[in-house]
Amino acid sequence: MEKIIDENQQGNSLVLEQNKNNNRKLYIESYGCQMNFADSEIVASILAKEGFNTTQSMEDADLVLVNTCSIRDKAEQTIRKRLEKFNAVKRINPKMKVGVLGCMAERLKDKFLEEEKIVDMVVGPDAYKDLPNLVQEIDEGREAVNVLLSKEETYGDIAPVRLNSNGVSAFVSITRGCDNMCTFCVVPFTRGRERSRDPQSILGEVNDLWSRGFKEIILLGQNVDSYLWYGGGLKKDFDKATDIQKATAVSFANLLELVAEAQPKLRIRFSTSNPQDLTVDVIHTMAAHKNICNHIHLPVQSGSDSILKAMNRLHTRAEYFELIDNIRKILPQCAISQDMITGFPTETEEDHQQTLSLMEYVKYDFGFMFAYSERPGTLAERKMEDDVPEEVKKRRLTEIINLQRKHSHYRTQQHLGKTEEVLIEGSSKKSDEHWMGRNSQNTVVVFPKEHYQVGEFVNVKILDCTTATLIGEAIGYSDNN
Repeated sequence: MEKIIDENQQGNSLVLEQNKNNNRKLYIESYGCQMNFADSEIVASILAKEGFNTTQSMEDADLVLVNTCSIRDKAEQTIRKRLEKFNAVKRINPKMKVGVLGCMAERLKDKFLEEEKIVDMVVGPDAYKDLPNLVQEIDEGREAVNVLLSKEETYGDIAPVRLNSNGVSAFVSITRGCDNMCTFCVVPFTRGRERSRDPQSILGEVNDLWSRGFKEIILLGQNVDSYLWYGGGLKKDFDKATDIQKATAVSFANLLELVAEAQPKLRIRFSTSNPQDLTVDVIHTMAAHKNICNHIHLPVQSGSDSILKAMNRLHTRAEYFELIDNIRKILPQCAISQDMITGFPTETEEDHQQTLSLMEYVKYDFGFMFAYSERPGTLAERKMEDDVPEEVKKRRLTEIINLQRKHSHYRTQQHLGKTEEVLIEGSSKKSDEHWMGRNSQNTVVVFPKEHYQVGEFVNVKILDCTTATLIGEAIGYSDNN
């Protein structure tokens, strides 16, 4: 639940530039969070060196891969249906091999390979460098599996290909794994312990993206604020570091500053933040650099202290409010978005009202809201009874969504009459005569195309709004071009 899941991106197949020397075809679909989509770029880069070109035609593929998510039951059911489809095609094209990557692969390896026999290969999120060996195994008629979790792997030495990119924005992974044992979340069990990537490899990737014309990067991690580089090693082992390592360690605030100063005209976003780890120095760093966008995705999950404790969220309602107050004071123009789970085990009506009152206090710009569904392998599934009736969950979720819509409209209305810098990403979904881009607060802005082009920074006067979109007209280029 800690990562943003863009429903519009689910199941996208990925395509990159063809290498005429490659003679095998790879079809790869991605589901789940931004981390999974970034991982698919790493996989495609590795397999491109093994003779694979990507294709959007599954029927023509020699190797079909699905990068999976275990966060929500809906995603898991969707992936199972896709595997059924792949196997139907496989009966027509017997040479085709099917593999499962990512979080669901690690958790269901035995079921996929041995019980249901629906895949040839299972590859966990830390084993992508082993793909050349695993592909050779399945080529020779054997099943292949590697789901070992690593304490070191960050893929910092792999230059990801940019798949289906708009050429404007790119993901840059800075951490892997997670040490937060939230009881609703399976990520620590599927992606392993938290480790950070060498800041020099991050800067190298950022500089390369800038040289190739990208205008915006999104720094990614299960919990970016927990980034800590002290020469390698797990975050939890930092207390064993030498005095020199501790003195020269790079925190997330340090990394953010390094990236911002390396490319002052490059827009910088990051996701996801955890309330217990977001420090005031990060907010001050954002305020000091105009190329760091004014948006923080700050999942709270619940407004009730008792539910936060049951979720093993290591912050209280009061501490969250203090963090919100600091953001509002240091960075008044900052947009704040949320993740919210309703109907978690033991949640009472009073707990639910606490969530609604927290939302009233913050008035989030937008959010991602879900009714709790029990996820196999989580602490909640093992130790808690899913005791909130479905009809109660649905009613509470509806109330949360309705309140968020009200607050989203309140926030978009605050932009009316202002002139804001927008980075053009592409055509509007509703009109080929309008561009779509985002302002610093990550709000979608649409405006007439005129002579402007994708990838340009444009000053747009905001004239109208919906609950989620700003509507305006361009008044000229910004000084960021």
